[in-house]
Amino acid sequence: MAAASAAGLAANVFPFRDARAAPDPVLEAGPVAHGPLPIPLVLDNGSFQARAGWACPGPDPGPEPRLQFRAVCARGRGGARGGAGPQVGNALGSLEPLRWMLRSPFDRNVPVNLELQELLLDYSFQHLGVSSQGCVDHPIVLTEAVCNPLYSRQMMSELLFECYGIPKVAYGIDSLFSFYHNKPKNLFSSGLVISSGYQCTHILPILEGRLDAKNCKRINLGGSQAAGYLQRLLQLKYPGHLAAITLSRMEEILHEHSYIAEDYIEELQKWRCPDYYETNVHKMQLPFSNKLLGSTLTSEEKQERRQQQLRRLQELNARRREEKMQLDQERLDRLLYVQELLEDGQMDQFHKALIELNMDSPEELQSYIQKLSLAVEQAKQKMLQAEVNLEVDVVDSKPEIPDLEQLEPSLEEVESISDFEPLFSEETPEVEKPVATVQPVFNLAAYHQLFVGTERIRAPEIIFQPSLIGEEQAGISETLQYILDRYPKDVQERLVQNVFLTGGNMMYPGMKARIEKELLEMRPFQSSFQVQLASNPVLDAWYGARDWALDHLEDNEVWITRKDYEEKGGEYFKEHCASNIYVPIRLPKQASRASDAQTSGKGSGAGGGSAGEQV
Repeated sequence: MAAASAAGLAANVFPFRDARAAPDPVLEAGPVAHGPLPIPLVLDNGSFQARAGWACPGPDPGPEPRLQFRAVCARGRGGARGGAGPQVGNALGSLEPLRWMLRSPFDRNVPVNLELQELLLDYSFQHLGVSSQGCVDHPIVLTEAVCNPLYSRQMMSELLFECYGIPKVAYGIDSLFSFYHNKPKNLFSSGLVISSGYQCTHILPILEGRLDAKNCKRINLGGSQAAGYLQRLLQLKYPGHLAAITLSRMEEILHEHSYIAEDYIEELQKWRCPDYYETNVHKMQLPFSNKLLGSTLTSEEKQERRQQQLRRLQELNARRREEKMQLDQERLDRLLYVQELLEDGQMDQFHKALIELNMDSPEELQSYIQKLSLAVEQAKQKMLQAEVNLEVDVVDSKPEIPDLEQLEPSLEEVESISDFEPLFSEETPEVEKPVATVQPVFNLAAYHQLFVGTERIRAPEIIFQPSLIGEEQAGISETLQYILDRYPKDVQERLVQNVFLTGGNMMYPGMKARIEKELLEMRPFQSSFQVQLASNPVLDAWYGARDWALDHLEDNEVWITRKDYEEKGGEYFKEHCASNIYVPIRLPKQASRASDAQTSGKGSGAGGGSAGEQV
């Protein structure tokens, strides 16, 4: 639970932090190479957040990944206005103003958009200080989805080898890297990995240190669906604050104020008690303005405000007058130039210029010159008069900017400032009275509070009961039971002795107790099991990939080189303890096709007569 002030905890009022991401610094250069081998780059390519850093050998490999950012991009508006280019991750700052522009390279947890993925990699390499020219001269350890489609891996390998020119790459599953980081060294253990992230939840059986891919199961629910469900619940509860109930704030409530109920029905019964509700409800304070309480300005402050409005209007009129005079002067200079062509006898150029000006005769040209000269002279006089007398003037009766026409209805008819004030004052002018504070009819701060009660447990409960949001899927408990039933009794006993929880969606308070309760209900009487939560469910995948890279830095049996990529294709990879199972594309051999065609041709030639006789 997030820390709050003592007063906030006493009243259960928690203001939204609305955290804004700070731009990532650009490192000038990465770490130097360790001996003859370059230092590997570790990229945890998550659908919610990407994490990148160096796997530095030595006793102190370094702290957290140097780069952590949201895996989204937004393209700026280009064109004549010179808009900014695409922005990535923390460079976006707050996501809500750009929510409709955000794009992700992922479909669920699988990268499918190669162009957006390239933007994420460019951002990572640039901010990590990759100094090699024209290529990324470092091995790369990259995480991928469970049972990642061959086409997605083929696109990623093509991007890394063809675009960045990397020497070699290794692919692994993020949850297995986390399992690798938390297990004892050199121990090939069995277990069940329950990994829940932003888009999906996976249950992965591990037998003797290797993934049993045939019995892996996925639930298409995660933190994204929980945030959307919580947003719908609160928008239905508070229809007056629809715009303020944003996805970013819902994610903040999930991360800091939600928990998993050990017994969902029993917990709902507790919330029916008024005392329990008052004690445990979290009141989320939305930002609001005190201006709605009424005006408490003194007469001097009101007079100062009116004078400021008058000065702004004077500056606006002066600016408009100057802009219009400049335009008239430019056009007058153009017309005078055309008149000089007539005086110099250059008739061809004169007639062409008249056509461009959409005029028919020299008399019309002279008439326009006189009108513009008079307008320019009058504008100069008005500007001089305004500077001397500090009065508000009116521009011509037909202003070129129609939006400002309504702001100046009849300023020439205004005789005094007292008549002019009602047009621009914020309140209706009345006789000055003693200033008294306006007491609000209701508590405005309380009106802008979201009471989050049972929603604290309803939103994260969807991974156990997908039917809450209308999904026809099995929850974690049913899927866990289904996987265990596919193994013999002795294998089941080995698996449940090491149930490992990882992923950002497993960080809810009470998650470990809930899994233990579900296992207690499904396992035989007096049988034992152990549930372990990752030391850092969010970052352990990156830590495990870093540890794996350092342990296998010189092992060529687990790295895909450029030669392997060119000979065996982009979908090829080498298996290891934290990888998927490689299933090559099986295509029919061309030789067998040719022999079949020849055999069928001979058969048709030999049997042609009999076929004709039968017809």
